[in-house]
Amino acid sequence: MQFHIENMTCGGCVRGVTRAIHSVDAAATVEADPPARALTVQSGKPGAEFLSALAAAGFDAKLQ
Repeated sequence: MQFHIENMTCGGCVRGVTRAIHSVDAAATVEADPPARALTVQSGKPGAEFLSALAAAGFDAKLQ
């Protein structure tokens, strides 16, 4: 699934986003592209669970 995260701008943000994703699914595969504000997650969990975790970590994410 693809997310757009407007406030993901650097490597520190990528680490925070990755921690948030792994808090929902430790086995999820995460690929981040900060310049494009894009995040790709491979997981069997629903996107809504990741949106909640990202919001709790301070990231404004939208499911694409």
